[in-house]
Amino acid sequence: MNFLLFILFILFVIVIGIIPFFLLYGLSDFVRVMLYYFFGYRKKVVVENLTKSFPDKSTKEITKLTRKFYKNLSDVLIEGIKAFSMNKKQVRNRHKVMNAEIADKYLDKGQSIIALPSHYTNWEWGTMSGGLFFKNKNIALYKPLNNKWVDRFVRWSRSKYGTELASIYKTIETFEKNKDHNSIFILAADQSPSKSNRAVWVDFLGRETAFLYGPEKYAKKYDLPVLFVDIQRVKRGYYELTFSVITDHPGDMPYGEITRLYAQKLEEVILNKPENWLWSHRRWKLKKEDSK
Repeated sequence: MNFLLFILFILFVIVIGIIPFFLLYGLSDFVRVMLYYFFGYRKKVVVENLTKSFPDKSTKEITKLTRKFYKNLSDVLIEGIKAFSMNKKQVRNRHKVMNAEIADKYLDKGQSIIALPSHYTNWEWGTMSGGLFFKNKNIALYKPLNNKWVDRFVRWSRSKYGTELASIYKTIETFEKNKDHNSIFILAADQSPSKSNRAVWVDFLGRETAFLYGPEKYAKKYDLPVLFVDIQRVKRGYYELTFSVITDHPGDMPYGEITRLYAQKLEEVILNKPENWLWSHRRWKLKKEDSK
């Protein structure tokens, strides 16, 4: 069954690959209609997350934001599939790193860094653009897919332009192996932890929110500078990535401060254009009282 699903997946990749970009977003609009009106994909979760994060907004405003969210989600889904057939020129033109010198300041000295993007606009293309804009080793931590055939294909495709995908289940091994190899460790740090007692709790969008402790843990352990990665959509199919420094000296920061600063930067980005974040994620399923 897994192999059959893999074949269907490859056929879908081929079809999307054939469609030129100027027609691609017609398909994305169709997917948006299906997800929002026909399937109602996680609509209850999306509306609940938006309502609790923006209690001052009216029902009409929340509905408008919800519809915009599904447009963003559909674009990201279709662009994620399109990534398998994109060439270097397309990636460079459509997913630009605007201030690579911020990261190069450390890399040129032979120092590894941790880059923290989020699930905001198109994070998928970052596994390819990073390898094109930086000559240093790029390592993206990801959660392996259940279908081993699809997972192998994704790892091969996403790494074709220089970025290595490493399983989150081998995070310690990955850092130990590459910490001295002038590497960029890429971790999307806005996912919900699996356990509340292994989280860093932060006031985020008006609520106590559990954040992954890993980025802060490894930054401190290996004394690696931490950078925030802001990914903004310029127009459909075109994005700009901007780095900003969270800390140069993680060892000097009190526990939780790196995570708090990351959350603060992410919150500023979300408040500017809320529809572009991944609201379908069950971000607040953990409760702080459960961690005691």
